[in-house]
Amino acid sequence: MKNITGVMVYYYFVCKRKLWYFNKEINMEFNSELVGMGKLIDENSYGREKKSILIDETINIDFLKDWKIIHEIKKSKKIDVASKWQLKYYIWILRNKGVDIEKGVLDYPLLRKREDIFLTKKEEEGLLHVLDDIQNIIAMDLPPEIINKKTCKKCAYYEICFI
Repeated sequence: MKNITGVMVYYYFVCKRKLWYFNKEINMEFNSELVGMGKLIDENSYGREKKSILIDETINIDFLKDWKIIHEIKKSKKIDVASKWQLKYYIWILRNKGVDIEKGVLDYPLLRKREDIFLTKKEEEGLLHVLDDIQNIIAMDLPPEIINKKTCKKCAYYEICFI
């Protein structure tokens, strides 16, 4: 499962087409106001923590507490399932490196909420399936079909898919 990033796992649950574009280095998010706002929230939240911990040039953890709890900062709960699986992937990666991670925490500073995230053995099996599917998607010659969901209208890749 080498070179699968946390962003790729996140995009897998958001849109497989977006995942494919991202892997092909077709990056449209540099001019997205929503992405910019998310980065600003991340940079200005939890200032006392050592943030953006890069592991194996693959995953970028927002911050760790005592090498036991992984924190991921998000601006909203709109794509909650993708955020949860991204965090579960981080837990899985670190556990496979011998780090005894207890749990993850999704932090929503704008909402002033937190959510504890755990990774069960059964979910690990599901995650392995997701990682295999990601490998298959990024190996495709053409992008997957357009999904045409409500979220598409605010996506940085909207113009590539619909215009």
